[in-house]
Amino acid sequence: MPEIEHLVRFKFLFFLLSASTLFCQSHPDVKIDSLLKDGIEKIISQNYESAELVFNNLDTLFPKNPLGNIYLAATAIAKSVDYEEEVNEDFLDSLLSLAEQKSKTLLEKDKDNLWYNYYQALIYGYKAYYLAISGNIISAFSDGVFSLQGFQKCLEIDENFNEAFIALGTYKYWKSAQVKSLSWLPFISDDREEGIKLLEKSIESFSYNRYLADYSLIWIYIDYGESEKAIDLGLEMLKANPESRFFRWGLARAYQDVNKTKAIEVYSEILKSIETLPNRNQFNDIVLKHKIAMLYNEIGEKQKSLELCNEILDFEFKSIKIKERLQNRIERAEKLKKELIENLRNDNKINGID
Repeated sequence: MPEIEHLVRFKFLFFLLSASTLFCQSHPDVKIDSLLKDGIEKIISQNYESAELVFNNLDTLFPKNPLGNIYLAATAIAKSVDYEEEVNEDFLDSLLSLAEQKSKTLLEKDKDNLWYNYYQALIYGYKAYYLAISGNIISAFSDGVFSLQGFQKCLEIDENFNEAFIALGTYKYWKSAQVKSLSWLPFISDDREEGIKLLEKSIESFSYNRYLADYSLIWIYIDYGESEKAIDLGLEMLKANPESRFFRWGLARAYQDVNKTKAIEVYSEILKSIETLPNRNQFNDIVLKHKIAMLYNEIGEKQKSLELCNEILDFEFKSIKIKERLQNRIERAEKLKKELIENLRNDNKINGID
């Protein structure tokens, strides 16, 4: 995932719903609680097919509960982000529409039930996310507002409901980050620090899925100029989830600010992991090779950088569409190659080699 695209997608994801999958309180039904923990762990382990089986089972066992549908959507979104694939909007819309019907039925029976309101907030959050990445920003914003209102309702019912704090903390940070250049205006406040504090406080409590809040914090720390904190948190989460590409992306990006050699090492680990994926679309192959090439150039390893540029420019794509999506990246690799050749030529002249 290219750094900017990767960060933007996750900004919006966590801006609207990141820790909405985090509960301080366990679900009151023991079986649902167990299935949620199992399925979520499979998502973070990138075992998407197994996660789908778990959440389909959840939906079968509890057909009136929307969580099976919600987490099938979450699995599809996680996979699309990890593999850099386009989301299937029709599939997500069908899942979340069905979940919304179930949620509304439950709320009609008990409008002040904490969990029923939580389901509704979560559904709107996921709707907002996939609408945003499909370019429907107005509808995405509308659903995002409904999601936040749902979390506010949860706090009115239970002031200690942890995931509501996480959702609000993430919202406060990214909202302020987007308009920080306007913070001098009297009606624009900088709530980034408050957002970070809410997130840091929230991860002190038990959750099914603390890693989502941690992942959000990693990218927030990077954005806030605290990459050392991002590195510490990334390393901590990789101890618990050693195969996770999600955490390696954040860790590698954080290392770019403090240790480029280490960043190359971690990006290379991600590339090695991606190259083992069957039927991958090759998008991330090019992105990672280009990022590593740029870092090699920055630390003076020009020959290694040139070799990677050649690999990018000689790459045989399986899909014309993927190549078109990567056109800007390919052009940048071509430009870097020209610069490297010129620099190597000048170095040879200086060293008396012609």
